[in-house]
Amino acid sequence: MNRLLTSDIGFFASIGNFFAGIYADFYDCFINADSYKMYLIGLRNTLIIAIGACLLGLIIGVVVTAVRIAPQKNPVIRTLSAIARLYVTVIRGTPVVLQLFICYFVVLRSMKSASFFGIEKTNGIPVAILTFGINSGAYMAEILRGGIQSVDYGQTEAGRALGLGWTKTFFKIVLPQAMKSAVPTMFNEFITMIKETSVAGYVGILDLTKIQSYVTTQTMKLYMPLILIALIYLIIVLGLQQIQKYIERRLAKSDRR
Repeated sequence: MNRLLTSDIGFFASIGNFFAGIYADFYDCFINADSYKMYLIGLRNTLIIAIGACLLGLIIGVVVTAVRIAPQKNPVIRTLSAIARLYVTVIRGTPVVLQLFICYFVVLRSMKSASFFGIEKTNGIPVAILTFGINSGAYMAEILRGGIQSVDYGQTEAGRALGLGWTKTFFKIVLPQAMKSAVPTMFNEFITMIKETSVAGYVGILDLTKIQSYVTTQTMKLYMPLILIALIYLIIVLGLQQIQKYIERRLAKSDRR
């Protein structure tokens, strides 16, 4: 009996020591010396990059889609359409990390130390926004093209029958309807972009993932910063998924009216 009691006490003591060690690591990596502020800086930069890239990608996607589906009678339009197809093929066919390396070290290296939104020493945030925005634009273009294909061609014919030119028909009639059907997929692209920005740390950009190296250097602990960063990403993605479901429900209700 005494031997069994001693064994139980030792088991619970080891469990207590295990959780005490986890809390100590959590305190060192998140609370001690206001370490949480570093995570907030990384989170801020990650969100700035992701939101800026998605907005830029949406603009590029709309332009590329408009050029690709425009009537190909004009040689200028045909040339732009060929360039747009090449852009989509190249961007979708190469890794985003490679694109980031090319932009950061070659094409846009003069922007690495630029300030952005009043944030000094951004360590390449403008480069990251442009790079991920260019990458997102190719995917947004395909998403919008799929959305436009789901719009009945009679809508285009109706616009032309009303005397609208192709451009006005596209932007006032076809594109709004295509955006409505493409919103859920575009939201998925934004969620993907949040996670893809984690590679920004490879070139020294201070995003959420890059914070791990700073915290590990200060605390000499590896697993806890990684777990904390993973939990932050998970919380962001789960929150965005709930917003996405809400938007989809609203769109479904409007379709039934």
